[in-house]
Amino acid sequence: MMDPAREQLDEVQEPVDHASASQPVRDSNARSALEERLAAAEAEAEGHLNDLKRVAAEFENYRKRIAREQESLSARAAERLVKELLPIVDDLERALEVDAKAPSAEGKLEDGVRLVHRQLASVLEREGLAEIETNGKFDPHVHEALLSQPSDAEEGSVVEVLQKGYRLGDRVLRPARVVVAAAKEEAGAGDD
Repeated sequence: MMDPAREQLDEVQEPVDHASASQPVRDSNARSALEERLAAAEAEAEGHLNDLKRVAAEFENYRKRIAREQESLSARAAERLVKELLPIVDDLERALEVDAKAPSAEGKLEDGVRLVHRQLASVLEREGLAEIETNGKFDPHVHEALLSQPSDAEEGSVVEVLQKGYRLGDRVLRPARVVVAAAKEEAGAGDD
């Protein structure tokens, strides 16, 4: 792309070469004015280029800072969760240390596992984990139908839960795996 000020300068220069000796003063003034305008335009363009470079550098620094902050935030979140899970690991270790030969060992082990389960469920609930409801109608957004079986229940309702599903906030982490009621087969439908 050609610079407009440079084009004007070239247009003025051509007539000066072919003009008579009486016009050099006027053309010289026009040329110097155009040269001044060109210099001013180049200085302004250089200023804009420097501004653009500065903004680009600031944006790159901002992008890098945000990436570092996100990484740091993720690390702190994981650290906090692990700190909350450590007591549960300790309780599991204590439950495993129960002497299996002791007369009441089986009851103590079961109690220990129940305690650990309650603690773990409590920590996960505080983090926003919620069990997906499976009572009622099948919802393909939160349920995964693994089987369909004839049942007295209403067609399309959840009959059995094979694996619980969970949400974290408003996102489904794992859909509930369920058995869905199908229409009950007629007793003599296949016999003719």
